[in-house]
Amino acid sequence: MRIAFVAVFTWFLLLASPSLAEELDLELVLLADATGSIDDAEIRFQRAGYAEAITDPSVLSAIASNAYGKIVVTYVEWADMFSQDVVVDWTVIDGKASAEEFAGKLMETPRLAYGRNAIGAALLKGKELIDKNAYTGLRRVIDLSADSANNWNGPPIREARDTVVSAGIVINGLAVLCRHCSGRPVSYDLEQRFYDEIIGGPAAFVVTADSAETFAEAVRKKLILEIAAQPEDAEKILTRLAQAE
Repeated sequence: MRIAFVAVFTWFLLLASPSLAEELDLELVLLADATGSIDDAEIRFQRAGYAEAITDPSVLSAIASNAYGKIVVTYVEWADMFSQDVVVDWTVIDGKASAEEFAGKLMETPRLAYGRNAIGAALLKGKELIDKNAYTGLRRVIDLSADSANNWNGPPIREARDTVVSAGIVINGLAVLCRHCSGRPVSYDLEQRFYDEIIGGPAAFVVTADSAETFAEAVRKKLILEIAAQPEDAEKILTRLAQAE
């Protein structure tokens, strides 16, 4: 009887064990700017850039080059401290079909987030989503895109960044210098502000997009750099892309 009890108790422990979470190469939160400077047309343009990039053969090649050959991604639009909205929930991407499914959901969901910049709150939302998901990634990354480094409400950016990085999560950035405009969206050096205040963790980086034509390419490059576990793998893929263009 005692043996049976121990067996049942052990079974329940295994069910509750976090080790039963699905293991994969990367947990990736895509935090996309949806603040007041971004109109509905730009929301769709931004989403289309990510949809195009996530289904690109070079990005799928980066996924396949890793140990498990799969990642999990969620797409979140952020604005003020009360508006960080999941557009596409956690989705395992392990090939063309799952990537296309993610891209389809991304383009069909209406705009959800509104308000003034709260980058600190957005970073903490990314951490919360990673902490509470059902996956165990070899790496955990939050990727924040923004056309400014302002923080009008919510927790300070640096404080939030330090909280995220101390949890073992890397923060990378996409500095959007211009989408549908003729000049820069801010007067200061946006890339440098990303480096100084937003990104953090081992090998954290910033990629910039300075026009509508380069936005999707910047997103694709960023995803390859984030997904490929080894820098040399990313460099090989990016070199092949450059040679093909």
